Amino acid sequence: MSELAPLIADLALILVCAGVMTLLFKKLKQPLVLGYIVAGFLASPHLSLTPSVVDSENVHLWADIGVIFLLFALGLEFSFKKIVKVGGSAVIAACTIIFFMVFLGVSVGTLFGWSRMDCLFLGGMLAMSSTTIIYKAFADLGLFKKQFTQLVMSILILEDILAIVLMVLLSTMAVSNNVQGLELLMSIGKLGFFLILWFVVGIWLIPLLLRKTRKLMSDETLLIVSLALCFFMVVIAAKTGFSAAFGAFIMGSILAETIEAEHIDHLVKPVKDLFGAIFFVSVGMMVDPAMIVEYAVPILVITLTIVLGQSIFGSLGVLLSGQPLKTAMQCGFSLTQIGEFAFIIASLGVSLGVTSDFLYPIVVAVSVITTFLTPYMIRFAEPASTFVENHLPVRWRNVLARYATGTRTVNHDSDWKRFLVKIIRNTVIYSIVCVAIVTIFLNFVRPSITSILPGIWGNLVVAVATICFLAPFLRAIMVKGNHSDEFVTLWHDNKNHAPLLATVIFRVLIAILFLMSVISSLFKMSTGLILGVALILVTGMIISRSLKNQSIKIEKIFFKNLRSREVKAEYLGTKKPEYAGRLMSKDIHLADFDVPAEVEWVGSMLKDLNFGKLYGVHVVSILRGNKRINIPKANDRVFPGDKIQVIGTDAELAKFSEVMQPKMDYGEDLYERGEMILRQFVIDEDSQFLGKNMIESGIRNRYHCLIVGVERGNNELHAANPQELFQFGDVVWIVGEKADVLQVVGGGYAIDYD
Repeated sequence: MSELAPLIADLALILVCAGVMTLLFKKLKQPLVLGYIVAGFLASPHLSLTPSVVDSENVHLWADIGVIFLLFALGLEFSFKKIVKVGGSAVIAACTIIFFMVFLGVSVGTLFGWSRMDCLFLGGMLAMSSTTIIYKAFADLGLFKKQFTQLVMSILILEDILAIVLMVLLSTMAVSNNVQGLELLMSIGKLGFFLILWFVVGIWLIPLLLRKTRKLMSDETLLIVSLALCFFMVVIAAKTGFSAAFGAFIMGSILAETIEAEHIDHLVKPVKDLFGAIFFVSVGMMVDPAMIVEYAVPILVITLTIVLGQSIFGSLGVLLSGQPLKTAMQCGFSLTQIGEFAFIIASLGVSLGVTSDFLYPIVVAVSVITTFLTPYMIRFAEPASTFVENHLPVRWRNVLARYATGTRTVNHDSDWKRFLVKIIRNTVIYSIVCVAIVTIFLNFVRPSITSILPGIWGNLVVAVATICFLAPFLRAIMVKGNHSDEFVTLWHDNKNHAPLLATVIFRVLIAILFLMSVISSLFKMSTGLILGVALILVTGMIISRSLKNQSIKIEKIFFKNLRSREVKAEYLGTKKPEYAGRLMSKDIHLADFDVPAEVEWVGSMLKDLNFGKLYGVHVVSILRGNKRINIPKANDRVFPGDKIQVIGTDAELAKFSEVMQPKMDYGEDLYERGEMILRQFVIDEDSQFLGKNMIESGIRNRYHCLIVGVERGNNELHAANPQELFQFGDVVWIVGEKADVLQVVGGGYAIDYD
C-alpha cells in the first residue's frame, strides 16, 4: 500500500478545517477570514485535541504563493487611474491616517521595549484598515447609498497602494537594517523608477499581446497566460530587489487596464480563493494560546490604539480634507480595524526573519477583536458626532463649517502650470524608458554582440542599435509639447519667449547627455568629438519625419491600450461617456433608462415617439446586448430590454421617466383574464364551422384561439391542415384565454377536458 505524502495529508486537513469553519462563519454572518484563522488554529500543533499539520514548512511555502495570488487579484481590481479620480479628500485623509497610525504603532512598540524592526512592522500593520471587513459591514448595515461610504472606499483604495509602497520600504529597511533618510529616499526613488517603467512598458506591450492572440484565447489559455505574466513579474521584481507580492500587484494592475480584466479576474478567483485560504489558515497556525495569554496586555493596548487612533486621526484626516464633522467621524469610526494587509505585512516580517515570534499572534488576536467591534463602531459614529457637535464651542463649530465649505472652490490652472506639468511628466517618463534601454543594451546586449564581433565593430553595432531604440523617445523629450495650445498661447506674450526657449534647450541637453553617455561607454573619444556627434544625431532626430511618425504611433498605441477598458465600458453602457461630465455645469445630464416590455409604445420608431417635442429629451444611444447604436435615426425602433441613453435637464428627465413606467391595468382580475385553458368541442350539424377550413373558421384570427388538433372517426389526434374542411363528428381541440375559448365552443357542444 503506497504512503501518502505528508503535504497531501496536511492539505486535506487544512481544507477540511477551512470548509467546516467557512460554513459555520457564513451561518454566523461573520467574515470568512476569521473562519480561516480559526481553522488554522484547529490544525496547528498548539491544539492537541485535533490532528495537526506535519509539514509546516511546505504549508508556509504554499501560503507565500497565496500572498502572490491575493496581491495579483487585488491588482486586477485596482486601477492607477482610480488614484486620480478618488479626489483630494481621500488623498489627504489616507496620508494623514497612515502617518499617524505608523507613528502610534512605533510608539506603542517602543513603550513595550520591542526591537526597532518589530516597532516599524507593527506601525505598518496598524496603518492598514481591512477593505474586506468594511465592505461586508457596509453591506450588512445597508449603508452603501450613504455619502460617507464612497469616501471610505476611496481612502481604502489609496491605503492599498500605499500598503504596497510601505511593504517595499519595510523590505528595504529589513534587508539593509538601516532607516537613514538618504537610504529611504533612494528606496523611494528606485520604487518610483521601476513602477513607472513597468507600468509604461506593460501597458504598451501586454494589451497588444492579448489583442494579437485573442482568437487563440480560451478560458484555459487565458488563465495560464495571465498566471504566467504574474509569476514572470514576480521573478523580475525579486531580481530587482522588491518583494514577490509587489511584482504580483503590479502585473495585476497592468492587466486591470485591459478589456480582458473582468474575464481574467473571474478565471483567477477560484485559484486565489484556494491559495488565499491556505495563507489565512497558515496565519491561524501561528496563533499560540499561551503566547496570547502572556501578551494579553499588549493585545488590549494595541486594540485600544487602533480603535482610538483610527477614530481620532481618521476623523482628523477627513476633516483636514474639508469634509463636515459628521462625515469625518463616520469615516474615522468605519476604519477601526486591521485585516488582510496586516497579515501580509506580518508574514513579510516572518519570511525576512526580522520580526519576533510573538508579533504574529498578537496581530491576529487584535484583528479578531477589532473585526467584531467594527459594526458597533460604525453605528456609534452618528450619535458620537451629534454629541461632539453639541458640546463644541460655537466658535469652533463656525470655524469647521467655514472650513468645510471653503474647500469647494473652482481650480483655475494657469497656462504655465499646465505646460510645465505636461513637459515634466513627459520628460520623466521618457527618460526612465531611455535609462532602461541604455541599461539593457550596455549590460545585456553588448556582451552577446561583442562575443560575435569583437573590437570596434561589435561596439558600433551596439551603439547603432541602442541609438535607434532611443531615437523616438529622445525626440519626444525634445519636441513634444512645443506645439501645444499652452505653448502657443504663452509664446504670443513676448516676455515668455526666454523661459519657453529655456525649457526647450533643457530638454535638448537631456537628449544630448543620453547620447554622450552611450557613445562614451562604447568608444574612447575626446569629449568635444562625442559632443559633436551627439549634436549631429540630435539635429537629425528633430528634423526626421519618420521618427516623428514613429513617436506619435508609439504614444497612440499606449493611450489606446490605457483607455481600452473604459472605451469598452462606455460602449456597453456600464460607464457614462466622458462628455457626460462636461454637461453637468450646464444643467444638462445624460441618463440611462431600461426599456420595460410593458410600456405601450415599445417597438415604435423614434420619429413616431417624438420624445424631443413632447418631453424635450433626445436619445443619444440605444444599447441592445453587445450592440450600440449611436445617434439613432428616426426610423430606428426601441425594443423591450433595450437601454437608451437620453440627454436633457433634470426637469425634462424627471418628466420623461414617467413615460418609462408601464401603464397597464393591474386589476384583480388581470391574471384570471390571462389564464390559458385547453378545451375540445364536437362539430355537429348546427356548428358554424361545419364545412369550413381553419382559415375560413376564424378560430385564430377572430377568436384568438389556437387549434391544437382534430380527431376524426376512430383516428388519433392529428394536426389540422389549413385547407382541410371540418366534417360532421370531428372533435376539435383548441387552446386560448378562457373567455375566448368559451366563445368558440358555442359553435358546437363543449367537452370539459378537466
